[in-house]
Amino acid sequence: MYIFINLIAILIAYFYATFSEWAIHKYILHGLGKNKNSWFSFHWHSHHKSCRKNKNKDDHYKKFLSLPVRREILGLYALLVIHLPIYYLMPYFYYTLVVCSVRYFYVHQKSHIDVEWGIRNIPWHHDHHMGKDQDANWGVTTDIWDTILKTRKKGIKM
Repeated sequence: MYIFINLIAILIAYFYATFSEWAIHKYILHGLGKNKNSWFSFHWHSHHKSCRKNKNKDDHYKKFLSLPVRREILGLYALLVIHLPIYYLMPYFYYTLVVCSVRYFYVHQKSHIDVEWGIRNIPWHHDHHMGKDQDANWGVTTDIWDTILKTRKKGIKM
């Protein structure tokens, strides 16, 4: 029974993490990030700007802890710290959040260093940056929430 409960916790944590990724991207990184005075402005004014100029490449990921990358890592770390109390109730849920955070950073970074890999493996994220409407396709590691919430716009280029 203990194994079954842990498997359910892992599954719920995965859906929670991917939904959080979708919501944070939509409401915080774009909602607050479009304001130049916001701490989150790095996302819109640096990351998106760089991607649009360079066919979805963002060379900030090649520089060790450039400002946008440092802020992305700090944001992920802060989310894990905020969720730390969950560890004491449901450790497997928390471990899954850690794995999802590392996976998110890896996938996001790789998609902006190796654009062809990104197009093949996470085309919705390429569409997010290179499509006409950058206020769509909020998922990075998965498009499940964009599909469910009808925010997925396929292949509409600028």
